[in-house]
Parts: sequence; C-alpha cells; structure tokens
Amino acid sequence: MTSPAQNSPDLLCEEILADARRAADETLRRARDQAAAIIAKATADADTARCQLLDQARAEAARRSELILATVPVESGRMRSARINELLESIHDDIRRRLLARDGFDYRETIIALAAEALRRMDGEQITIKFSAADRELLDDAARDEIKRRAGRPNLLFRIESSAEAEAGVIVQDAEGRQIWDNRLASRLERMWPEIQLQIALKTGLVSGGIA
Repeated sequence: MTSPAQNSPDLLCEEILADARRAADETLRRARDQAAAIIAKATADADTARCQLLDQARAEAARRSELILATVPVESGRMRSARINELLESIHDDIRRRLLARDGFDYRETIIALAAEALRRMDGEQITIKFSAADRELLDDAARDEIKRRAGRPNLLFRIESSAEAEAGVIVQDAEGRQIWDNRLASRLERMWPEIQLQIALKTGLVSGGIA
C-alpha cells in the first residue's frame, strides 16, 4: 500500500483529524474537571437532603435519599453528553471555517486533486467542472493538464465554468446532468463528519464505542 500523496484529500483529512485531536484533548481535560465538580456538588447536595429527611422519618429519608442519589448519574451523564456535543460542534465549525478560508493547506493542489478524483469516477466525454469565480485564476493550462493526467484521461476536453454555488472546491457533472460529483470542501466535510467525529471521540477518550 502506498502512502497518500502530499496535500492529497486523504492527507488533508488526516491533518484536520490531528488538529481536532489536539483541540479535543484540552477541552476534554476541562470537561473532566467540570464533570468531577458537578458530581461532587450533587453528592454533597444528596447528603444534605438525606440528613434533613432523617430528622423527619428515618424510613422516609432513606427512600428519598435513594431517589436523589439515583438522579446524580443521570444528570451528570446528561451534562457530559451536552458538553461533548458542544465540543464536537465547535470542532466542526472551526474545520469548516478553515476549509472555506483556504487556510493552512495548498489550495491549488487540493482543487486539482478533487477535480481529478471526480473525473476518474465519471463516464462520458462532455464534462463540466465548476469552480468559484475566485478560483478561476488557479486553473491555468498547467493545472488543466495536471487534472487530466491524474484522472487518467489525457485527451478529455472538459469545460470550465464559474459558479457561485461552487464555493471552495469543485462540482463536476456531465452534459445531461445525470452524473454530478459534488467535491466542494464543505460538502466533503459533511459526508465525512460522522466518521471524523467518531474518530475524535474514540481517540480522545470522550466515548469508548460511539458518540455520546
């Protein structure tokens, strides 16, 4: 098995995962401290309630204290789950912002790789590649030739169009519109996000076998 090419979409995703893990580690530490404080306070509250009820009636106090204590893991679990979801949402938003800002990676190389990947998966000879207007200047003759070379279709004559919907990345489709490959960076993030957040959660210890 060959290692992924530098600046390939797969390597980009690995780098994103690495950044996300580092951000998650620090937030996880804070979340654990907060969870410990919550449990300690809930336990103290339960002890206080137990003493008050014992003054009224020992049997009734015992029954009610058990009910109170039973709510501690439920509430702490709910708060932990909410904190994890908040953390993952923050990571998702930061990744998306960086992608749309073309921040921290070779964007020209990335769109060449994304366009070539889409072309490899499509049939036909009348293909349109849509880029954002801001990206058109990156698509010189050298870039077009590189896209065709990587796609393994050196004789393909594809058309380039500017499209407001393209944003960062590419949309590739055939003339009839039957084949459409959405390789915009934001779209790829959404397709990959379930797996990305699972890997973040597993590798940072937020969960042991799934998203909380």
